Amino acid sequence: MNIVQFNTPSVQIPCKHSITSQTVKPFLRWAGGKTWLVKHLHLFLPENGFKKYHEPFLGGGAIFFSLNNLNKAFLSDSNADLITTYQVLKSNIEGVIKVLKGFKNNERFYYKVRGSDCVSPIEGAARFIFLNQTSFNGIYRVNQKGQYNVPFGYRTKGFLDEENLRLVSNKLQNATLFSSDFDNIKKNIKNRDLVFLDPPYTVTHNMNGFIKYNQKLFSLEDQYRLSKLIDHIRSHDAFYIVTNASHPKIIEIFEKGDKRIELPRASLIGGKNSYRGRTIEYIFTNCLQ
Repeated sequence: MNIVQFNTPSVQIPCKHSITSQTVKPFLRWAGGKTWLVKHLHLFLPENGFKKYHEPFLGGGAIFFSLNNLNKAFLSDSNADLITTYQVLKSNIEGVIKVLKGFKNNERFYYKVRGSDCVSPIEGAARFIFLNQTSFNGIYRVNQKGQYNVPFGYRTKGFLDEENLRLVSNKLQNATLFSSDFDNIKKNIKNRDLVFLDPPYTVTHNMNGFIKYNQKLFSLEDQYRLSKLIDHIRSHDAFYIVTNASHPKIIEIFEKGDKRIELPRASLIGGKNSYRGRTIEYIFTNCLQ
């Protein structure tokens, strides 16, 4: 495997699918989101472009929203509430905005919304966005009954950006959205498609208990299943970009003779008063020759 190490990208690879000039921002705060990767993304895209785009760990969708000239996208995630929110934004953005306009960013109203049952998909989508934007750290966590249980976040930033939500809705019009295990994207992958894979993982335990700590997020067995999915992608002459933690076991699982990029980024471990350092994340891809 060819290894590429860099701090600040300086060589730009021409590609038909560039980073969009129209600012469409992720509308959710999402743990492990890839907003930090967007400025580097042009380095990893196929030089002569690609056909359809696939992203089975959608989350906050930072990479999808950054790409321009997408003809067709298949977007999925195992979180059904998340995908329902995307689907409603695609089909009825004005309805969601109308509901959000009636919400208030205070503790009493937050817990009222958190404890309520939604009677329509529009209310459910508005509730999902509101709780994400006003909760503590934007964490998505539910109890054993499937009830969202993250406490109020005391954020002063506004939770409703009407202009960006409309841009999000417009961006989703050419996307097929579904909730599913990541492996179920196989049936849609064709020659020269691009698959972006961002499985759940942590980088704060890269060399200290990585396997044990990540087992609850994305198990070792899941990592091996993801590796087999990449084999399927390669066998169909399609492109893949996968992000993962920097750990020897990850190299062992994903070594396929393609490129491995070691990408450092700023890291804040343990909260705002903790040590600010640098952490390494891996990117594996067959887009670069």
